[in-house]
This record gives sequence, C-alpha cells and structure tokens, in this order.
Amino acid sequence: MSCFPCCKTNNKSTTSFKGSPNKASKGRRTFKSLAAAMSLKTGSSRNRQIDAEIRKYGSAKNDIKVFTYEQLVEATNNFNSDCLLGEGGFGNVYKGFIKTIDQTVAVKVLNRDGAQGTREFFAEILMLSMVQHPNLVMLIGYCADGAHRILVYEFMANGCLESHLLEIGEDKEPLDWKTRMKVAEGAARGLEYLHNGANPAIIYRDFKSSNILLDENFNPKLSDFGLAKIGPIEGQEHVSTRVMGTFGYCAPEYAATGQLSVKSDIYSFGVVFLEIISGRRVFDTRRATEEQNLIDWAQPLFNDRTKFTLMADPLLKGKFPVKGLFKALAVAAMCLQEEAETRPYMDDVVTAVTHLAVHTIEEKDIAGESLKSAGHVESFRVASLAESERT
Repeated sequence: MSCFPCCKTNNKSTTSFKGSPNKASKGRRTFKSLAAAMSLKTGSSRNRQIDAEIRKYGSAKNDIKVFTYEQLVEATNNFNSDCLLGEGGFGNVYKGFIKTIDQTVAVKVLNRDGAQGTREFFAEILMLSMVQHPNLVMLIGYCADGAHRILVYEFMANGCLESHLLEIGEDKEPLDWKTRMKVAEGAARGLEYLHNGANPAIIYRDFKSSNILLDENFNPKLSDFGLAKIGPIEGQEHVSTRVMGTFGYCAPEYAATGQLSVKSDIYSFGVVFLEIISGRRVFDTRRATEEQNLIDWAQPLFNDRTKFTLMADPLLKGKFPVKGLFKALAVAAMCLQEEAETRPYMDDVVTAVTHLAVHTIEEKDIAGESLKSAGHVESFRVASLAESERT
C-alpha cells in the first residue's frame, strides 16, 4: 500500500478535483484545499461537509456510513495485532466485525502525517462514493472523529494479488494460468469502468499488484483510491499533476512531465500483467543486475518470438497454453509502448484479456515438464512455432 513519488520532478502543480462539464460548479477546489477546510471542522459538522462534497462532485452511488472511533475499536478488538491484515505507507489494515451492520470488514487506519494523508483520505471517500462496479472494492464507511482518519471496506478473504503472485510462502499454492488470466480480466474491467463508465472519468494512477484484492473465489477488486484523479475534461488529453505513484509502475511520460492520462493507467496495467505472466517483481534487487528491472529484462525478449516461453513463471511448471502465453505477452507489450498514443485503450485490452481468460488448455498446447526456467527443449520450441504458424 505504500506510495511515493516515483521520480523527482520540477512540476509543482496539483490537479483540481474536476467534475464533468455538466456537473461542474464554479471555483473548483483541489483536494489539498478541501482537506484543509475539512480539518477545521469538528465532529458532526465535518461529517456533514463530507456528505455535501460527495453530492456536489457526482452522484453518490454508495451509501457511505459514518462510524464512531469507539465502534471501530470494538470491531477490531482495540486494533489487536492478531487482527492485522497488512501494513503500508498510508496505514495499517485490520480485520474487524461491526455488529450494527452484521458484517466482517477491513479497517484501514491512516497515518497521521499531515495534509498529504488527510487529502488522500478525502480523495478516497469522494472517489468511491461516485463509483460502483464488481471489480472495485466497496467503501462501507469512514471515521473522522477528532484526529482519527479511518476507512472501512468490504473484507476480501484472499488478500492482495501480490501475496499470491510475488510473495509465495510454503503455505500457498502458486496461482495457475486460468486464475491468473481471470484476475487480469477482472482488474482490466475495473480500470475500463473507471475510464469509460464512471462519470466523470477517473484515472486510477496507482495500479499495482498490492492494490488488487481477491475475494474467496479469487475475483479481483481494485482498492486504494487515494491517488486517483478525475480525468481531463472534454477537449483535453491529460491533466497536469505532481508525480505520485509507486516506483516501476509509472508511465514514462507521466514520470517525466507530470502529464497524466488514461494511457498512464494502460502502462501500469502492462507492468502488472507482465508480473502476472512472469511471476517477477517490477524491480527485484535479489536478481542478477541485468534482470532486476522487469521491463528492461522483458524488452529484448519481446523482440524474439523463440524466447517467449522463457518469460512464463517457472512456478507454472509448464502448465500453460503456449498460444495463450504468446497472446498475453503481445497484450503486455502493447500496453508497455514507450509512446502513450501507441498504447491501446482499456476497452480493447478488456476484449483481448477476456479471450485469454476463456482459453482452453489442450494437451497439445501445454509446454510440459520439459520447459524449465533456464530454457526449453529445442524440439518443443520448433513444434510450438510450427503449430502457432498454422493457426
């Protein structure tokens, strides 16, 4: 959950919280000024203003509840360490049960680090009040008692994708190919909704494996909207903002200029999709120097069709459809194009990944045990290429 500026930039501007042209009001404020105004309010007055801002900037699609600090203390057994689900830069997340709504929840206690944390707290509430989709985590409510800043979400039984993909412990089975494509499809649908279904459109800005949560059936939902931005208004291609995000996932043009667009999210999706395919972190200092940066490692392999199977996660043990792997890598490569305008839009990505999610693994289409992480048998490579050429 930790997020930080992914590179240094001289761009000091911040993005205003822009609604759609039809709903926009005069004198739009940034999250920074909104957070400052909220901080001056106390108790029920603050809660009333939060509710007013939710309704001002878009249709409130979710019934966001207001919880007292005492309710959340009770729900988490006084934030007991046994209830701790995870720790991040924005705060700790606990599992809890709220009796008044008879529901198991995830409770995120934000760090008290001044305006930055306060701004992201209100951004999260406002963003998630305006959207509703099966692949976006649901914000149930919040607590703004005194100095406390706490968010309450639906509980996701299988935690985040990162823990199943990049932090495999002895107690976990690696995700199989079908589940990986299912997760990729759902995450893509969540992004596509933000870009094309939400009104106004939203740029997620922090798409990464640790922000993709999984329910008991491994259905994915995007979480952590503290860095999300309202997209450019009609006639504009980008918004200019301070460069924020997580190292390795930022699109190059955004990292260099602070110009944010939906194509920035497309690049981040490509990074995560490559993580899903390869089982490699975007940056891993434990690997050899030339393999530490996932994108730098992958780029030359993208240009050599005969080496595509080397990019599959060794934990799959060859149990993946070769044609499906080739198509998945093609999608990842398109999303990772250096020039933003050459990347596809999210609806096209959803179409491509949906086909991959339903791809049937036939016996003749499995790489098999002969495929190892260090290489593969020459006869298998020739046979695979011949088969792909025929289809």
